[in-house]
Amino acid sequence: MKLRVDSQIFKTFPGLNLGVIIARQIDNTGSADEVSELIRKREKEIRENFDTETLSQEFKIESWRKAYSAFGAKPKKYKSSVESLYRMILKGVDLRPINKLVDIYNYISIKHMIPAGGDDIAKVDGDIILRFARGDESFTALNSDEIETAKEGEVVYADDKEVLCRRWNWRECDKTKMTEETREVALVVEGLPPVTKQEVTEILDDFRQLIIKHCGGEVETVVLDQDIRETEI
Repeated sequence: MKLRVDSQIFKTFPGLNLGVIIARQIDNTGSADEVSELIRKREKEIRENFDTETLSQEFKIESWRKAYSAFGAKPKKYKSSVESLYRMILKGVDLRPINKLVDIYNYISIKHMIPAGGDDIAKVDGDIILRFARGDESFTALNSDEIETAKEGEVVYADDKEVLCRRWNWRECDKTKMTEETREVALVVEGLPPVTKQEVTEILDDFRQLIIKHCGGEVETVVLDQDIRETEI
């Protein structure tokens, strides 16, 4: 089983660095109070230092707005996962605990202002590929049973059977969501320029340490780019 990025993605989005974490034999049961405290602290910092009127001008947010526009998703309607999290926080919403892995990747996302997410490997059918949608792939959103169809040309993560995440990082599927029973995962952090490969590498290290501390297991990291487009998972 592999996680790979189609070459057309790099042609359209040069400079993309996709940080990947593969974690196995993890314990995702219970909660991590320390992670919740880190989230609350970061929420406070976000509310003190950002506002909804100028958030779209932040270069790490703006780069995703431009990417969404490039594949036909209007950024005013469809927002990257990280922009959605920031806007929720700025509206006074505290991120609710879900499980340790999800809380950790949400924290990484708001700490570094970068999209983060992932899939339970045991629920994936075949390889995971980041590519442009053909327009005939099915998708069932998180906590929903309604089957949708991905729009042709939008960026998606997909396995051999269906779409796992629509509009790059806009909406995750229900099939591969992480639960307390999850024992192995493929996680990503997505860096568009001007975020550098070095920054993505440093974020992965931060991510890795939190997983090991709170979930244990064996954790490996790699950065996919134009030269390295796939990794075993």
